[in-house]
Amino acid sequence: MIRLAADENFNDRIIRGVLLRKPDVDLLRIQDVGLSEADDPAVLEWCARENRGLLTHDVSTMTYHAYERVRAGLPMPGIFEVSRRVAIGQAIDEILLVAECS
Repeated sequence: MIRLAADENFNDRIIRGVLLRKPDVDLLRIQDVGLSEADDPAVLEWCARENRGLLTHDVSTMTYHAYERVRAGLPMPGIFEVSRRVAIGQAIDEILLVAECS
């Protein structure tokens, strides 16, 4: 199963829903690992070191920095962009699908 991290501004209701439905999903919040207020490159570097895909609502700057890592040949385990417009239940279902199928 894929290991995941949620960036600092990711919806906590989605995280709680994922963990309530499937407690064995390996999902950490960035702020819980000492990266509160860290910039995007630092978060992506940590995710790469820890081999964790990143859940984010940030479709502009986080994605930009992820592409920069790829262009530089740096490890990039992946970003899962979750729109803030998606219903919470649907977001939970899709994250669980990704977690279970990866």
